[in-house]
Amino acid sequence: MSHLYIVENGSRLGIDGGYFVIEQKDGLIRKIPKETLESIVIFGNCSVTTPCINSLLANNIPVSYFSSKGKYFGRFVSTSNQNIVRIKKQFFLCENKGFRTEISKKFLAGKISNQKVVLKRYSDNNNIDITQNMIQIKSAEKKIILCDSGETLMGYEGTAAKYYFDGLSKLVKKEFAFDGRKKRPPRDPFNSMLSLGYTLLMYEIYAEIESRSLNPYAGFLHRDQYSHPALASDLMEEWRPVIVDSMVLSMIQRKEIHIEDFESDEETGAVWLNNTSLKRFIKKFEEKLNVKVDYIKDIESQCSFRKAIWHQIGRLVSAIESEDGKKYMPIQIR
Repeated sequence: MSHLYIVENGSRLGIDGGYFVIEQKDGLIRKIPKETLESIVIFGNCSVTTPCINSLLANNIPVSYFSSKGKYFGRFVSTSNQNIVRIKKQFFLCENKGFRTEISKKFLAGKISNQKVVLKRYSDNNNIDITQNMIQIKSAEKKIILCDSGETLMGYEGTAAKYYFDGLSKLVKKEFAFDGRKKRPPRDPFNSMLSLGYTLLMYEIYAEIESRSLNPYAGFLHRDQYSHPALASDLMEEWRPVIVDSMVLSMIQRKEIHIEDFESDEETGAVWLNNTSLKRFIKKFEEKLNVKVDYIKDIESQCSFRKAIWHQIGRLVSAIESEDGKKYMPIQIR
């Protein structure tokens, strides 16, 4: 199955027989067989014909819309995957303190475990001392195990994140140096890539949540917030270091991205990738999701990250339907 990204402004998406057809302003035409397409992501201005929309909905192919700078606008999707019984049970468990706390601890256990692995890999490869960062992260990790409330959990998670990003800042080249996580707006190239990667990952998970008849806005770790898909944020936590952080570090170290690839807004201070580099980043992200790895604990060998995300949301469905938080195990890499 393929996942289509349209980045060229002025493109037109239509349908011709058994194919979805992308026509670019420069005259280039691409055709994709309907039966092979799983999702579409559009950046910037692209028109979609009405017959094409009808076919996308009929074939249950969701379309996500982003600005040319990577800001998420929304998506349209078929309403065929609705299971109100499951959603009502999800809402009920969101208010069950015991279940919520147990699941939340697992989200953070996976996240922090994976953060430690990423830091250790890159620090060992570059002979950089991050001993104090690891000590502080492990300290927060131990305290999380003993927590009995979401507010306290998030406090210790914030401490672990602070020392994690400080550790990351020691691992990147000087021209990509950053001073902690900054996101609204990202004011340096490293944070800009993290923000873009997290946004793409968020809505990858969002789509999978909807396909499993869960509500992306009713979370366990992240509390209710207007227009915030809390459950997608919950499930993304353990994947952030594994997919996005390691990918960004790799692109910098392999010189696949350069400081000249970024633009900035003098008024807001926001920094983002230019159009050419955005295409390169998206291509790398899609490759990352599809690469098959054998270092994910408790998952079959040679499993892609995209399939592992699917598998993980299935675990959450099982935990919700059985009302047993023990059925959810966090993703941890070796």
